[in-house]
Amino acid sequence: METPVAAQRGSRAAWRAELAALLALGWPMALTQIIQYSVLTVDVLMIGRLGPEPLAASSLGLVIYFAAWLIGFGPAMAVSPVIAQTLGADENNIDDVRLSVRMGLWAIALMAPLVALIFFMTENIARALGQPAELAHLAGPYVIALAPGWMFAMGTLILRNFLAAIGETRWPLVIVIGTTLSNAALNWLLIYGNWGLPRLELVGAGVASSIVNMLGFLALVAFIRIDRRARRFDLFRDTLKPDWPRFREVFRLGWPIGVAIAFEGMLFNACVFLMGRIGVAEVAAYQVALNVASIAFMAPLGLSMAGGVRVGLAAGAGDWPRVRRAAALTIGLAIFAIMIVAIPVIVFPEFVAGLYLDRSEPENAAVVMLVAKFLVVAAAFMLFDATQVSSAQALRGLKDVRAPMIITGLAYWAIGFPAAAFLGLGSPLGSAGVWWGLLLGLFAAAAMLAGRLYFLTHPGRAGAVN
Repeated sequence: METPVAAQRGSRAAWRAELAALLALGWPMALTQIIQYSVLTVDVLMIGRLGPEPLAASSLGLVIYFAAWLIGFGPAMAVSPVIAQTLGADENNIDDVRLSVRMGLWAIALMAPLVALIFFMTENIARALGQPAELAHLAGPYVIALAPGWMFAMGTLILRNFLAAIGETRWPLVIVIGTTLSNAALNWLLIYGNWGLPRLELVGAGVASSIVNMLGFLALVAFIRIDRRARRFDLFRDTLKPDWPRFREVFRLGWPIGVAIAFEGMLFNACVFLMGRIGVAEVAAYQVALNVASIAFMAPLGLSMAGGVRVGLAAGAGDWPRVRRAAALTIGLAIFAIMIVAIPVIVFPEFVAGLYLDRSEPENAAVVMLVAKFLVVAAAFMLFDATQVSSAQALRGLKDVRAPMIITGLAYWAIGFPAAAFLGLGSPLGSAGVWWGLLLGLFAAAAMLAGRLYFLTHPGRAGAVN
């Protein structure tokens, strides 16, 4: 019979083993998210050299592009828990994994015409939303240039999720580094017309992104064909053969994921309009503080995606103690990662603001002061941001997607946005009140999602979600 001391040692060993597995999977995924986000920063900096009008048009175009992005994002992300649970139940179930990847790619291919239609209507959509005609005219061709890369970007996400499920995340990181550098180089050539190429300006940035998305997808396809662990799945066999039950499962899991992400993304975009009603300096300061928060969010997001895979593998195996360990460690690591940014931001908000704006310029003084004030609140909500994303990813690993969708809708649009609107526009807090509203929304999401995760995984309930 096992002694209490031996049982305690076994428990500690199990936690250490899970932590090691999560870190091995998670740190490359965290770096991948950080580097991918840097692509947007590079694009903004290089487009910004063309002037304020192209920069504003690119921002407008990206809002519409993001809306279309979400149409494919849900089904692409749904592939991850399906594969993870399949491999958790039987690591040799190659045919089922291949089927999930194939139907994920089918979903993206079949949605492509609808998404293309949205892209081609960008200028009309922007005008209908009351945007200035000159900006809409620039945004339309830019988004059309981005359009060919959409399907490759979604396919890349599916293939990366497959590789994460089999524990291969380092080479995808290398590929992301390569495509990021390629994007900067192609921007330099096509935006500015260097080396004798035509000066395409904003359209050049869109063309560069599409080319890089295609190259990234093809690089992953090539890697999967030669990697020892990946090639045994023979992913691209019977590519044209449908399986409609699996196709429906991908959509059944995918659409709530896409809606949940839309709830969150739209909240932060909507708050731009609240700031716009307060003042121009407030909008500029909001964008800077939001960029800091977004950078801080990338590492917890990557770790949480890895945690979702680990939870899915354990759930597929029916190992609920391991599910609980994976979920708890994911939340802990996500909070730790975001605090690496949050603590310096709280202690040195003026210094962080100075990284974005020249504090010696008198015209920047008001914006710098606002950024410093916003960052203190932003750093506080980072704790809840890390908790909600890690809990949400763990729930996806359990294939629990509809309740989290409802939770995020309530947290962000029944609590967060009304609070931001009231505190920002109707209270003495002013612009800082918008950030306090965001904090309340994230706190509500974190509390409800973590509560849902505990409810589904505690010993008396474990397994009921399936």
